[in-house]
Amino acid sequence: MKKKTLFVAFSTQKGGVGKTTFTVLAASYLHYLKGYNVAVLDCDFPQYSINAMRKRDTQQVETDDYYKLMAYKQFKQLNRKAYPIICSSPEEAIASANSFLAASDMEFDLVLFDQPGTMNSVGILQSLATMDYIFTPIIADRLVLESSLSFALSINELLVGNASLRLKELHLFWNQVDGREKTDLYEIYEKSIHEFGIPLLRTFIPDTKRYNKELSGNRKPVFRSTLFPADKRLIKGSHLEELLIEIAHIIKL
Repeated sequence: MKKKTLFVAFSTQKGGVGKTTFTVLAASYLHYLKGYNVAVLDCDFPQYSINAMRKRDTQQVETDDYYKLMAYKQFKQLNRKAYPIICSSPEEAIASANSFLAASDMEFDLVLFDQPGTMNSVGILQSLATMDYIFTPIIADRLVLESSLSFALSINELLVGNASLRLKELHLFWNQVDGREKTDLYEIYEKSIHEFGIPLLRTFIPDTKRYNKELSGNRKPVFRSTLFPADKRLIKGSHLEELLIEIAHIIKL
């Protein structure tokens, strides 16, 4: 009998705050560096951003000897293939995930779901109800934060704590924090978040361009990739490792 696979989503109803980026970074870190068996469900119809990234990554590796050697060395060292990416619509996401897991010979520890950036997509609420955990990135912009809190409050009220549903918890975390330390503005926002009763992770992500670094012809260290984990030189100071350690503790991975 196969063990239960965790279903986790980085989700919000506001685009551009990092849900797809963190899905990729978490998958690559946990799969390639920590040895967990990870799969990704790309439900971001119709652009399928993560699947498109995998295509770009694969093309770069196939046409660049530098990355080709890098991929070969990684495979020899880890003996791990690239994690699978399955495209699905939000309404079919859970059925697609369950079909994939049932047909696979491998036992997966974790499936990460990249959901559309809107609650209006068909099936999104039903899909979120079948997650084990949801993590929502937020930024200190009033309009974005109001939208994110509205999303989190709706999920908490409708889904979290419902004994008939799978979803256990939703957590917020700060992304794109300006400067090395959080300002008084964040304390004001956090007071409101606390009053709403929504859990907020201790780790915050600084505003840094490294989160946009993909494979490229200039062969610079890569941070965001579906085929490689973030370069260790770039992880330092990014707070990525601290974030994923905190998340892994919460989900009991």
